[in-house]
Amino acid sequence: MLFKISLNKMKHFLLAIICLGGSIFSFGQTPNLPDSTSADSSRIEMPQVIILGRRDGIINKVPGSATLINSKEIKNLAPVSLNEVLRKVTGVNVVDEEGAGLRVNIGIRGLDPDRSRNVLILEDGVPIALGPYGEPEMYFTPSIDKMAGIEVLKGSGQILYGPQTIGGIVNFFTADPPLKQTTRIKLMGADKGYFSGFGTYGNTIGKTGFIISYLHKRADDLGPTQFSLNDISAKIKIDINSGSTLGLKFGYYNEISNSTYLGLTQTMFDRGDQDFVRMSASDRLPIKRFSASATHQLQIKPGISLKTTAFGYTTKRNWQRQDFSFSSTSTNQTGVIWGDPTVTNGAVYMLNSTGNRNRQFEVAGIEPRLSVKHRLFNLENDLETGARFLYEKANEQFVIGTDATTPDGATRDREIRTGRAFSAYIQNKINISSKFSVTGGLRMENFNYDRNILRGRFQINNVNNVVRDTNIIANDRTSALIPGVGTTYEVNKNVNLFAGIHKGFAPPRIKDAITSSGQPYNLDAEISTNYELGTRLNFVDYISAEVTGFILDFQNQIIPVSNSSGNVNATGVVNGGQTLHRGLEASFKIDMGKILGSANSFAFESNATIQNSTYNSNRFISRNGVAVNVKDNQLPYSAKLMIWNAISMNLNKGLGFQISGNYIGKQFTDELNTEIASSNGRIGTLKSRFIMDANAFYNIPKTQATFNIAIKNLTDQRYITTRRPEGIRVSLPRMFTAGFGVSF
Repeated sequence: MLFKISLNKMKHFLLAIICLGGSIFSFGQTPNLPDSTSADSSRIEMPQVIILGRRDGIINKVPGSATLINSKEIKNLAPVSLNEVLRKVTGVNVVDEEGAGLRVNIGIRGLDPDRSRNVLILEDGVPIALGPYGEPEMYFTPSIDKMAGIEVLKGSGQILYGPQTIGGIVNFFTADPPLKQTTRIKLMGADKGYFSGFGTYGNTIGKTGFIISYLHKRADDLGPTQFSLNDISAKIKIDINSGSTLGLKFGYYNEISNSTYLGLTQTMFDRGDQDFVRMSASDRLPIKRFSASATHQLQIKPGISLKTTAFGYTTKRNWQRQDFSFSSTSTNQTGVIWGDPTVTNGAVYMLNSTGNRNRQFEVAGIEPRLSVKHRLFNLENDLETGARFLYEKANEQFVIGTDATTPDGATRDREIRTGRAFSAYIQNKINISSKFSVTGGLRMENFNYDRNILRGRFQINNVNNVVRDTNIIANDRTSALIPGVGTTYEVNKNVNLFAGIHKGFAPPRIKDAITSSGQPYNLDAEISTNYELGTRLNFVDYISAEVTGFILDFQNQIIPVSNSSGNVNATGVVNGGQTLHRGLEASFKIDMGKILGSANSFAFESNATIQNSTYNSNRFISRNGVAVNVKDNQLPYSAKLMIWNAISMNLNKGLGFQISGNYIGKQFTDELNTEIASSNGRIGTLKSRFIMDANAFYNIPKTQATFNIAIKNLTDQRYITTRRPEGIRVSLPRMFTAGFGVSF
């Protein structure tokens, strides 16, 4: 059960964990990500946090729905953005924002995808959100171009990671150091100035292995988006002695784009000739990120190991955004008008000023994880335990620019938000037999947070929005115990059953939990009880399948009402009350080539998600002055049906192709489930759609070189991808890409 606990109790809980010992529950210890789930002898094992593991058949030991996407699967898609790859995963809804995947919006099992707030996202096992506890938004997203693989976990194993244990975990993997000198180059290009160039160089000299990578990616007119980014990273593995290994990782990311919140009005979309106009031509979003982590793995003795990870990163996100209005009488207009002024709220009037949202974030943490294999009740047990200390800080300023093109001006708001988190977890897996295991665990979270408002808008002498300096300091705390239990049963070598139940938890965002006047808003933590029941089927390499039924029963779900969620007349989030998510996920892959004993592969794979995510208690929303009960309404951006299919062929002479199709059912974009589109484009349904992509490639014989040609949106469908943050975003038209990769 999840309840409030005192700091004193937390200390005793930590002492109990330290006394018991244990480790991270990583479902396997091989961190490499080759083209299959088998071990890759060309890479060395890098000490880092692994969610699922890589050994053959290890995924069958996971007591919950899990997906591993390897580098070969990514290669077959020739993706431009991360979204194309994540659509392979059942239960995952990925919303395109700008077409390049610069800002990923992931929703799992009907949860709101806005800024991926409800998903714990990691890179090589380390959190990457702006603030993992207080501000989990994904304004920085790792580029798919540099990924060696992705793992997704949606079951009870989530309680070992946190703080988000609601929707699931998405962990991205980058390449590990090679055993011998290796250089890899991957290039991709398309029209509209799109280019991606990625290169790595690695080697192992004595007891030290290393790999250095560089990514440059850009586009001049990818739909409405123009961007350029550079990403440099390095991983180093040092074998200190036979039982001690140190892994280091460093990263630098620098992006500049014309990302904007402003989208089309409904009248602009209906015209059909303004899909990619740059309404806020001066909007600029520069992102700079520095990151470093160190993981030390110590084999204390057979069956006992300690893995300690220390990490830190800074993110600077100063967003220049031009002001606008829906009122024709607004002052300070530039004379630029978009949309139809004859329609109420159907036109956007651009203003000669900017509202610059400048934010700087700092995150640092350390997490020791202890693993102990032991015997209890004369049975083999795997005990995992650990603790994490994390500090995060956000420094935010709102600067009013003096004209439409400047990031400089008068500071309207300034504040500093800090958080100190302590978490601890323990989980024990009892191997009742070689076929049956039961895993139980408990996680504790304690988050203390402060909001220091140094400048803001206040009411003085009955005058609203008077800007003045101040020094309002307020703080609050949330604490929780998060239990979970899961089980797996191997019916035979081909059939595996699993089931699990765990508490879902997410702390309230600091900015939303404490008001601008310094009063705690009493925003509750996000709390749910999550259930899973499923089966996995594996028949050698011929056929694999997974079917999972799930229920997410929320005591309180946080509902976004921020600008990014499309609500411009409110800020932050609110307690949304009880919601209920129920559904069925199914996926399978069959290789007819292997079944027929052919040297060629001819495979068909499919996944489908049927779900119903609704408000489960009385909740009243005002519509035209009338209170409307939204009970039983669909949650925003939760499709009832999602399907992804693919047909692929790989010939032994090096030629191959893949055609994939993605169906997303109808979605509502507001709590009232409004059918008719609003004039400003921010409310209304998203119609169902089916999008096809194709990719053909050729592996040059006796070389490690590959050419590929891909077509995105094969049938050139035009549709609304989202009505967020502030207006309609239109799908990219048909796009041809060509790529070349080589290793030597």
